[in-house]
Amino acid sequence: MNPLPWPPPLGALYAGGVQLGAFALGRLGAAEREHVLRRCSTNVDNLAAGHWETLLSSAFVVEEPMPLPYALLLVAVLGYAEYAYGAWWTAAVFLFGHAAATLLVYGVLRGTAGPETRRALDVGTSYGLNAVLGALTSALPRGAVRTTARAGLLALAAVPVLRRDRNFTDAGHLAALGLGVGLSVALDYLS
Repeated sequence: MNPLPWPPPLGALYAGGVQLGAFALGRLGAAEREHVLRRCSTNVDNLAAGHWETLLSSAFVVEEPMPLPYALLLVAVLGYAEYAYGAWWTAAVFLFGHAAATLLVYGVLRGTAGPETRRALDVGTSYGLNAVLGALTSALPRGAVRTTARAGLLALAAVPVLRRDRNFTDAGHLAALGLGVGLSVALDYLS
């Protein structure tokens, strides 16, 4: 029998912790749950009030438990990134992409968002996931495969932004993926 990997993959621990937190939030009363989500949200009002800690806390909270396909995708992407580049690299790219994309969206919304958007809940794992996915393109074979993967991922992420019923998180996903691809291109030049 093969022993379990040690240390355990951080991506799996992270996804499991987020999922357990979502189930725990679901057991709270509606007012308590809303309070926790609002305190962790990187919405315009929170950031404008100087609640910069939400740049970290929002990555550890989701409104609802993640659907199984999404949770498995999160574990797979983070797990492969850990395998290819290490846990610290993966965590750094995840947190950089999450925070930087959030700040880019905040910068755009700060002067233009209406009251509903300024107070919207903005928590979750998706910005970090998109950043790691974009950065992982550097693990693909150089040349046409890598270039096509980058262009294809960016095109897929741009589709929701071009829809009429888009929202600010669609732009955040594209920004996070673009940041990850940018890191990937930088890795190309460094190696």
